[in-house]
Amino acid sequence: MTMETAETLETTQADRNRVLVEIEDLKKYFPIHKGLLHRTVGQVKAVDGVTLSIRKGETFGLVGESGCGKSTFGRVLLRLQSATSGKVLFKDRDIHALNAKEMQKLREEMQIIFQDPFGSLNPRFLVKDIIGEPLRIHRNMSGKKIDARVVELMELVGLDPSRRNRYPHEFSGGQRQRIGIARAIALNPQFIVADEAVSALDVSVQSQVINLLMKLQKEMGLTFLFIAHGLNVVRHISDRIGVMYLGKLVEVAETEAMFAAPLHPYTAALLSAIPKPTPKKKLERIVLQGDVPSPANPPAGCRFHTRCPFVQDKCREQEPQLEEKLPGRLAACHYPLLEKGNGPSTVQVSIHAK
Repeated sequence: MTMETAETLETTQADRNRVLVEIEDLKKYFPIHKGLLHRTVGQVKAVDGVTLSIRKGETFGLVGESGCGKSTFGRVLLRLQSATSGKVLFKDRDIHALNAKEMQKLREEMQIIFQDPFGSLNPRFLVKDIIGEPLRIHRNMSGKKIDARVVELMELVGLDPSRRNRYPHEFSGGQRQRIGIARAIALNPQFIVADEAVSALDVSVQSQVINLLMKLQKEMGLTFLFIAHGLNVVRHISDRIGVMYLGKLVEVAETEAMFAAPLHPYTAALLSAIPKPTPKKKLERIVLQGDVPSPANPPAGCRFHTRCPFVQDKCREQEPQLEEKLPGRLAACHYPLLEKGNGPSTVQVSIHAK
């Protein structure tokens, strides 16, 4: 290895370790109104005190059951919804403290890929207008310059540029999502929230879109917050994964470390539910009892204790904090599922095939 190569590798690694998005105790509550006077009688705690760092150049996967606050979290990061409290620092700037003009400028660097490839595209716009809209708004481009950039973007995401004068309904679901991706990268952003970007697509199309996102990340140096349900999809694309339950992060770890040995019982239950390609092998499935509690009235103590198969008295009384349990491994659990020899093991759970 030459000296120049070594220096380049060191620079790349240092760049990846640099924090791009810093979230500090972020909360997003939605008021519950009742009666003719619409009095506020409660609050839905969609996101309730999330602290997290997303490094430049990485893909951070965010998983959890429906209604746990994943999509709300992503939208608050981009200020598509305002935060109730807390901070979102993008390159050390608190985006919720910026005025409208400053925020519009910052939106060039922060974009989103929506879940629904049908509802997220204006059916009255031609594809060239959908992709070119960010260029008109933020770069004041027009005419041939926009058309040339649209052609370039469509080729980049694997679409035929000759179809740019067609409407969204003339494209398949996977092609529509590629249109949404082209729109998201039009301004060369640094950070993209992919909100369930492949969940509405067929499995075969999912893999194509995932590979496209990974290719674009490598070529453009993108940073992703990848929100999804499918754990296998998240494993394929993510460098680190955060597990969310009822508005809170319960575990954060490097992808392979989490899949090899989860620390939180909820994470273990999620991983145990992944179908295995060898159906003849017996699995130790962790079956959770009961429903997810209401985010308007979360339980005291650990929010997962009402469904946890390993619950103890302390779990019902004291809320655990997201803390480092092993090097680089964070979990919000009083009794994490530590491997033997790594610490004070309390419960040993295997989620692997026998």
